[in-house]
Amino acid sequence: MPQKIIYSLIICIFCWNLGYAQKEKEYKEADEAAYLDSQKIDPLAPATAAFYSAVLPGLGQAYNKKYWKIPIVYAALGTGVYFVVDNQNEFDRYRTAYKLRISGRPDEFDGTGDNPNISEDGLIRAQEITKKNRDLAIFITLGLYALNIIEANVDAHLDDRAFNRNLSFRPSLYIDPIDSQAYAGMNLKIGF
Repeated sequence: MPQKIIYSLIICIFCWNLGYAQKEKEYKEADEAAYLDSQKIDPLAPATAAFYSAVLPGLGQAYNKKYWKIPIVYAALGTGVYFVVDNQNEFDRYRTAYKLRISGRPDEFDGTGDNPNISEDGLIRAQEITKKNRDLAIFITLGLYALNIIEANVDAHLDDRAFNRNLSFRPSLYIDPIDSQAYAGMNLKIGF
């Protein structure tokens, strides 16, 4: 008889713990659902940010609320455009001088003015160099434009609200008490 009471008591405690664990799990799931609902993560945000940056550079950064990046975008693109225009103007100067030279008329590089005397071969090489620099500046500027779009997309993907708060990464330093050597390492904590 006492064994039946003990077994019954153990079964009651076990069932009560099972029910308590189930309720705790339901509460935890409800809290997680409420947290995700409160965050309202938009899965289309990266595509929208990339589209905005493609239409107007810097607009994707504004969409991501990273306003401090907008001057960097315009400084990078403005510098690229400056070098494109400057090299195009230099190319036009050398080309005009070369055309005038082969037609027998005076040009700005014939040594009569403040500019130095440049031969016909020098004018041809100067045209090639400035054209090459212009093309490189165009390529770099287009790369910066693409980088602006990619940055807006990645930044929208890496929204702080989308990360699990139970994940942490921290560098650590351990000093061995036996030989007093310092050891560097990293701690990664994943909570469920």
